[in-house]
Amino acid sequence: MDTIVYRPVGVVHSPLKEASGAPIQSFAARDIEGVVEVLPQYAEGLRDIEGFSHLILVYHFHLSSKSSLIVRPHLDDGTHGVFATRAPARPNPIGISVVRLVRVDGTKLHVAGLDILDGTPVLDIKPYVPQFDATGTEKIGWLKDRIHMAEKTKDDGRFQES
Repeated sequence: MDTIVYRPVGVVHSPLKEASGAPIQSFAARDIEGVVEVLPQYAEGLRDIEGFSHLILVYHFHLSSKSSLIVRPHLDDGTHGVFATRAPARPNPIGISVVRLVRVDGTKLHVAGLDILDGTPVLDIKPYVPQFDATGTEKIGWLKDRIHMAEKTKDDGRFQES
């Protein structure tokens, strides 16, 4: 296959400066606020975004230095296939987070529920639409016995360069 190249549309400004100690999912970061600064050439793409309460951010795990098909995710002591986890040690280090849109100030999106590190390149922004995105999923695989730990579990830096 050919190489696929993406260019950032913006950058995250976050109080989270390093992975270690960061929340591992946006629902566990409800009170963490930050800004998604969209690059000026993409400003027109923000038209009508203020009508949405939540956004899906697609971003590049720029500090993830490892890639593995078998990983030990934050919520388990055992290993799993990377595609059965949300670990950043992916063949393509792409992350997603659903954040609450607090306000729009020009090309700055003020958001809450931010579990993304400062300086993270944003690849895309999509509106969260419950009818499209909340499917009422009932099977959550190996997470079913561990999901209760997600809100208190913090990143321990295991996917960063040592």
